[in-house]
Amino acid sequence: MPLPTTDAPWPPEELAAVTPRLAEWDAWYVGTPERLEAVYGRGVTDSRDRWDRPRPSGPLGRLWTRMWWGRQATSSSHRGDHLHIPVAADLARVSADLMYSEPPTIVATTGSVQTQERLDEYVEHGLHDALASGAEVGAALGGRYHRVTWDPARGTGRSFVTTVDADAAWPEFEWGTLKAVTFWRVVRTSGQQVWRHLERHELDSMGMGVVLHGLYEGTTERLGHAVPLDEHPDTASYAGRVDSDGVLVAPRTPGLCVVYIPNRTPSKEWRTNPTGRHLGESDWAGPIMGLMDATDEAYSSLWRDIRLGKGRIIVPESMLDSRGPGQGASFDLDREVYEGVRRPPLEGDTGQGLITPQQFDIRVEEHLAAVEDSVRRTISHAGYANATLADGTDGVMTATEVHAREKKSFSTRDRKIRKEIPAVAELLRKMLSVDAAVFGARGLDWLDPVSVSFPDTVQDSALVMAQTVQALSTAQAASTETKVRMVHPDWDEPQVAEEVSRILSEAPGPLPDPFAIGQQPELEPSAGE
Repeated sequence: MPLPTTDAPWPPEELAAVTPRLAEWDAWYVGTPERLEAVYGRGVTDSRDRWDRPRPSGPLGRLWTRMWWGRQATSSSHRGDHLHIPVAADLARVSADLMYSEPPTIVATTGSVQTQERLDEYVEHGLHDALASGAEVGAALGGRYHRVTWDPARGTGRSFVTTVDADAAWPEFEWGTLKAVTFWRVVRTSGQQVWRHLERHELDSMGMGVVLHGLYEGTTERLGHAVPLDEHPDTASYAGRVDSDGVLVAPRTPGLCVVYIPNRTPSKEWRTNPTGRHLGESDWAGPIMGLMDATDEAYSSLWRDIRLGKGRIIVPESMLDSRGPGQGASFDLDREVYEGVRRPPLEGDTGQGLITPQQFDIRVEEHLAAVEDSVRRTISHAGYANATLADGTDGVMTATEVHAREKKSFSTRDRKIRKEIPAVAELLRKMLSVDAAVFGARGLDWLDPVSVSFPDTVQDSALVMAQTVQALSTAQAASTETKVRMVHPDWDEPQVAEEVSRILSEAPGPLPDPFAIGQQPELEPSAGE
């Protein structure tokens, strides 16, 4: 399907059920009071273009109205008291750290030196950073797109990875597999006028990846009509690289230039939606947002108690400072020294009670208990152990103890890694094919699979590992190669083989038999005897 040729609603109607939810997840990830109030109070439903739209109708709109962040401010309420605890942002960061705090090992399965060197170049020039950053945003928005990108003007002679967030894409799936996707970004806004750059990835009749570019001038709610790419500086570089249909003129290789990695599946809310069922869901999908909303309400209530519980004093009207005729009077609470009050004595006045102090109770323990309970439930419902997000632990724990304590977090990590490995391997194969076709790189085995393996996030200390290896050596229960692999799980085959050879060459020879000392070896008779 080519780029749109007629005006159409934007975002597309196919994403009508998806877009509001993505905006809601995005608001919790950004975590600013302005963003949360905008989504729940005013109903911003497009997190990419960021313009105001009416709040969604139906059950979703009614739910947003009941949220604490969606309540309308009254004359007695203070929006400055609305505080936010960034639990959602912490969950997204922890999700990415669990997978990419230790970078995965990437190996060319054929053993090709040229292929392995090219894979190492990808790693050295930001591959892991791109994957880790994408994993964090993907945990927030339910998934992310990684795109193989190349720019001959950079002069690097190789492709690189860029990330597109889920709220800037219109995907098309077939049998659960991404078959095409249209990315968009706003390059210019002027009042109601919006200019969008569309980038579409699809397959031709031979299964080769095709990329199309188009520039559209529309409104906040309509895509509008196509305009030449060179009419905006952000898209001018594509003008001389596409044909009349907007197709990028470049060598084609099998498969899309894009992989989609869902965060968590199944998508319970979009189970029956043709598009949404394949997208994945956020780490805080479902009732978790209600818990986070309650957390912010309880924490804001605590600080409201602190504000209202400040020490107050009640003074007679005669002690107020006049501001002038018609301007009323005031009393400076921060003033420390006052002159004597000149007024005639009142009947029964003993000089006491002129200033009455007032101090309200501040319910600190009750509020903190409510906050801690809602945060604990939020973390647990998101699929993580509370110990994973804790500040620290007492004493030194072994890797086995850490895994036992944080079993829930590592189970969630394992589920995500099972989706991560095939997608990253496919992404790397596409990068190798682009380098061979576009940049003429030789000796790249891009037809063969690439091995991607994730190490354990928590490993034993060097002392614990050394004690384990020593015990295995004493019991003669492991070979030298096995022990080397235990100590260095990130090493590849040549490194392990080299270390084993070095250890065996440095090992001392066998000790002589003490009972054989002083005994002369028997000499074999010579041939002449």
